[in-house]
Amino acid sequence: MVSRTPKRGGFGAGRGTYGEGPENPADADACREAALTLLDSAARSSGALVQRLKAKGYDESVAEETVDRLIEVGLVDDEAYARSMVRYCVGRQLGERGTIRELTRKGVDASLAARATEHARRAGLFTEAAYELGRRVAARTEGLDPSVRRRRLWSAGVRKGHGPDIIRQVAEDLLPLHDEA
Repeated sequence: MVSRTPKRGGFGAGRGTYGEGPENPADADACREAALTLLDSAARSSGALVQRLKAKGYDESVAEETVDRLIEVGLVDDEAYARSMVRYCVGRQLGERGTIRELTRKGVDASLAARATEHARRAGLFTEAAYELGRRVAARTEGLDPSVRRRRLWSAGVRKGHGPDIIRQVAEDLLPLHDEA
């Protein structure tokens, strides 16, 4: 049986399981290569990229300089990343608060997260997401007591970061308490 050993900073780097980090934490070339490898696997915000490089063992200043250079050459674009993440979050039926929470968790600056979600809110994307969530809950709970259906919609809406006003509107539109015959 062939034994696989991780490359330096390889499988699980930053989690303390494998790898010993870089030979030289101040090696800008190695840091750049690590950053490019991380970007090759998934788009990342500048904040998340700096954190991952630091977790791999690179000096904070080297990681920040490396990411600044990648921003200059256009390989890291926080605004484009934020817009992409907003689309992803709306596709998962997240509300405005849930989207901001997800963006900041992914290393997007709080002010950029607020701007990106504000644009989506004005475009009505969060309202559409709330109604899509409501349609899914309605389909899943068909045949149940109306109050149970509404409670489940409220639970799902709050978990997804929707505000009470939109949840109330979706509930009134999609899950009436009394049959209208």
